Amino acid sequence: MAKRRANGDGHLRQRPNGTWELCLMIGFHDDGRRKYKSFYGKTQKEVKDKAKAYQSAKAEGIEMDVVYTFEEWADMWFESHKDNIMPTTQENYKYTLRTLKSFFGRRKIRDIKPFDIEMMLKKLRHDGRSLHYLAQCRGMMYQIMHKAEANDLIRKNPVRFAEKMRNREPIKRKDAFTTEQVSILMEKLPEDRMGLSIRLMLGTGMRTQEILALEPRHIEPDGSVIRIEQAINMYKGTGVVGTPKSRDSYRSIPVPESLRYCAIALRNTDKKFIWEVRKKDCPCNPTHFRDQFKKTLQAIPEVPLLTPHSCRHTYVSQIQALGVDLATIQSIVGHADISMTQHYLHVQESIRQDAIDRFSKAFPTGHSGSDDPPPVCKVLKFPNVG
Repeated sequence: MAKRRANGDGHLRQRPNGTWELCLMIGFHDDGRRKYKSFYGKTQKEVKDKAKAYQSAKAEGIEMDVVYTFEEWADMWFESHKDNIMPTTQENYKYTLRTLKSFFGRRKIRDIKPFDIEMMLKKLRHDGRSLHYLAQCRGMMYQIMHKAEANDLIRKNPVRFAEKMRNREPIKRKDAFTTEQVSILMEKLPEDRMGLSIRLMLGTGMRTQEILALEPRHIEPDGSVIRIEQAINMYKGTGVVGTPKSRDSYRSIPVPESLRYCAIALRNTDKKFIWEVRKKDCPCNPTHFRDQFKKTLQAIPEVPLLTPHSCRHTYVSQIQALGVDLATIQSIVGHADISMTQHYLHVQESIRQDAIDRFSKAFPTGHSGSDDPPPVCKVLKFPNVG
């Protein structure tokens, strides 16, 4: 028996097969007759939620009774979602969205099946796209179709049932300088702005976009602490000052005593930004910084030509080798999740060999080799942050 509900709430009834139906008046036909729409579900709550989502979407201007193409619905999804993301991320979203539209542009969203999603991902992989980019495409496709499912435009999200692309190759280890290479850099880097900055990046784990957004006020007068309050974000190819990467990226970084002179020297400027070039009160573009970084490293042939971000990888692995726990490392480098900190760790071969030598000494068998002590791994002296 149908339940009487308040005006505008529709008529709720349980069908003979046990499912529920909520019939809602949604307007009038051209001839004046009332127009109804039914929502179905296994429970009363399910149908009520569907009706509520429908009404909310209508209030936002989404025409729920139209059969949308993927291109139309994707644009509507982006417009409703873009205020929740940073401008620099919006640019990345637009790029990924163009890829999805190239596959499904004029297709009706209700006609897109899990097999179609799998074929798209396979085509992208065949074209040489990285697994990271494939994951981005799949993730965005999931969000778009999830919104359509929530608004009752499709029965189910096809991405949920599409197989994921598996990594068929070994995980590539992130590049980092070894302990010996760090010692060489500390000794041979020039005492100019770039040399001082590289030393600080090796000794604090700062991101490139963080050091480029530093102002003198962010550094304590004695160089003991650097406060990360902003970062450079790329917007249409231009670096602009914005918020750090995540909430956890707002932090105060303790500077090793041996490197505080670098922080003090960089702080000693009358410019707004420590890395300010050409245009007054405008921060340095990350591309220019990478070029200068490369030139500086090319002058030191004993070390490999890595990227500025490799300094961050190096810091995490070096401080972990000193025995600092992951939670502390996470707080210093500003990772949003401790799993990201684990992903950055680099175990150097000398440290691995030292671990094996310790096992041999702890559990001798009578067939041990040389009695020489294991090689000592020289490490940077960081402040006690444990």
